Amino acid sequence: MSQDSAATPRTPAPIAPQVIQVIKGAARANKIAIYLIYAAIAAFLVFGTLASLTAFHDNQLLYRLFFNLPYALIALTIPLTLYDAFVIYRYRLSQPSMVALAIGVSIVVTLGNLLFSDSIWLGLSCWLGVAFLFQANFKRFFKYLAASN
Repeated sequence: MSQDSAATPRTPAPIAPQVIQVIKGAARANKIAIYLIYAAIAAFLVFGTLASLTAFHDNQLLYRLFFNLPYALIALTIPLTLYDAFVIYRYRLSQPSMVALAIGVSIVVTLGNLLFSDSIWLGLSCWLGVAFLFQANFKRFFKYLAASN
């Protein structure tokens, strides 16, 4: 390395437009996952309230919607969140250890609850947090992108 090249600061290479499009697609997938989470919370509140009313105590459909629909909606976010994790990891939008920790803990807790406690609610609640963590990563990246232009 020559003395001149050590003295001049290196400018970061521009980000390719194809990479930005992939990251935007992952951010859209994350937004869909967030909407599914909101829908799961709303379904839990609405169908839980209706199932608790005296007039609907014997209604099995409302009970099944209250019990299973939020689980199904959160489970639909898992593939979207994994795609987001791969994009975030590939383009280093976050520290790789943070991505691995968030996904790893969610998988371990989900599988542990399925295997040992006959319940999945704690494992699926981990996936809620991962989607919101990745949303913050995408916001920070696009804020950086806007500031650099």
